[in-house]
Amino acid sequence: MFLLPLVAALAACSPSEAPQAAAGGGMPAPEVGVVTVAPGDVGLLTELPGRLEASRVAQVRARAAGILQQRSFQEGSDVKAGQVLFRIDAAPYEAALASARASLAKAEASLVQATALADRYKPLVAENAISQQEYANALAAQKVAEADVAAGKAAVQTASINLGYANVTSPISGRIGRALVTEGALVGQGEATALAVVQQVNPLYVNFTQSATEALRLRRAMEAGQLKSAGQDAAAVRVVLEDGTEYGQVGRLLFSDLTVDSTTGQVTLRAEVPNPKGVLLPGLYVRVRLEQAKAGDAVLLPQQAVTRSAQGDTVQVVSAEGKIERRVVRIGGQQNGQWVVLDGLKTGEQVMVDGFQKLQMMPPGTPVKAVPWAPQGAAAAAPAGGQAPAKSE
Repeated sequence: MFLLPLVAALAACSPSEAPQAAAGGGMPAPEVGVVTVAPGDVGLLTELPGRLEASRVAQVRARAAGILQQRSFQEGSDVKAGQVLFRIDAAPYEAALASARASLAKAEASLVQATALADRYKPLVAENAISQQEYANALAAQKVAEADVAAGKAAVQTASINLGYANVTSPISGRIGRALVTEGALVGQGEATALAVVQQVNPLYVNFTQSATEALRLRRAMEAGQLKSAGQDAAAVRVVLEDGTEYGQVGRLLFSDLTVDSTTGQVTLRAEVPNPKGVLLPGLYVRVRLEQAKAGDAVLLPQQAVTRSAQGDTVQVVSAEGKIERRVVRIGGQQNGQWVVLDGLKTGEQVMVDGFQKLQMMPPGTPVKAVPWAPQGAAAAAPAGGQAPAKSE
C-alpha cells in the first residue's frame, strides 16, 4: 500500500527531472579515457614487401688447372680481400716459370753477342773494311735478339701470373659460404671451376616494389599541396622482419627505378641497410617502412578510437558538457599502430579511446567524465597528433 504514493510522486516529475533524480540517487558519471587533439605534421609511412640482397657478390673460381691441394678458410667465416682461400698444385707452373726464365737468359746472352758484333762492324763499314750488307745483317741480328728478349720477359711474366693463380685468393672482403669442391679435385681443366662464393653482407641491399598508381597518387597530392615532401627524412627506411619486429638499424633509400614493370605495374626501389653484426641474411623476405610524404595538420589516434565501416570512419568526441558526439573523419593510413587522421577533428577536442563497454550499459545521452587516457604501462598520455602515445603491444 505504501508504494502508491512513491509511484505518484515519480509520475508527477517532469521528463527533464527524471534523469536528475536518477543522478541524485548517487550514480556517478562513467569515466572514459580520452586523448586531446593537437594537430601537427605527421609522416605517412608506407609498408612494402622486399627482399634482402648482398651488396657485393663474387664467385671464387679456379683460373689455373691442377689438383686442389688445400682449403685455407673456415666455411661461413669472414674473409678479407686478397686472402688465400685455396691452393692448387703449383709444381707445373713453377717449372714453366723456370723454363721461361732460362729462355730469357738465353735471349739476353744472344742480345749481348749481337750488340757487340754490331758495335764492332760500325767503324769498319765507315772505312769500307766490310761490306754494307754485312753491317746490315749485324744490325738485323741485334734487333732480332732484342725482340727475343722482350718475348722472353713476356713469357716470364705469363708464367709468374699462372703460378700466382695456383693460390686462389678472395676478390672482395665479405662472408664466404661452403666450399664447392674438396681437396684432391681436378679444377680449372677447360673452364674456370667455381670453388666458393663470397658475399659482402655489411651493408645489405633491400629491393622492394611499390605500385606505380600509389606513387603517382602521392606525387599528385604533393603537387596539389595536400601533402608535403618528407625532405631529407624521405631517404630513411626501416626493415620489419618476418616475426614482426623492427630491425634496429635505419637504412637509406638509394634510388627509385625510372621504369614501370609492364607485367606487374610496380616500380622497383632499393635501400641500403647497415648489418654490422650479420643479423640479416641475403635472400631474406622482409617488409620495408618508408616515409615518402608528410601530412600537415594531421592527428595520430590509437586504433581502438576509430570505428571503420563501409559507411565511413568515425570517432567519439566528448564535448565540454560531457556529451558523446559521433564525428566522421578521414583516415590517411597508419603509423606505428596508430591511425593518421587527415580531416574531421579540431584542436583541443577530446576523442574517446577507452570506456566503450561502460556506455553500452547506459541509456543514450548519459553524460560521461573524460579522463586522460594512457596505454597500458604508461604513466600518462601525450596529446594526440605528432606526440600521441603508441598503442602498447
